[in-house]
Amino acid sequence: MPPRRRTDPADGRAALAVWRADPEGAPRAAVRTAVRFTLEELADVAPGHAVEVRVPPDGAVQAIEGPRHTRGTPPNVVETDPQTWLALACGLVSWADAVGQGKVSASGDRANLAANLPLQAARNRDLPPHGGRE
Repeated sequence: MPPRRRTDPADGRAALAVWRADPEGAPRAAVRTAVRFTLEELADVAPGHAVEVRVPPDGAVQAIEGPRHTRGTPPNVVETDPQTWLALACGLVSWADAVGQGKVSASGDRANLAANLPLQAARNRDLPPHGGRE
């Protein structure tokens, strides 16, 4: 069973819209809400406990099927900053580019989120399907 959402999806999408409009100038509250919403969305679409995804100081979630860890540092950890996480969630930067640029720390055999990003719920609903491409 997926974890219970704490962020209302409408509030999360609104916060994402605020962030998209001005990523560097978005209010901290909007960034925090957008990060928590997208982390909850990841846990919803890729349920499990094999990978801990950390976006300090805004949130963390366990996702991806596989062995569950119960104590101490998990064997599969992804950590990044809020701006990079939101760019990944929205498809503005690829997983490979973010990791290659050192913006994402990913350790463990399952700590690759490329197949799960971008998140469908984070897409810009103002654009036509496929970003306007036919």
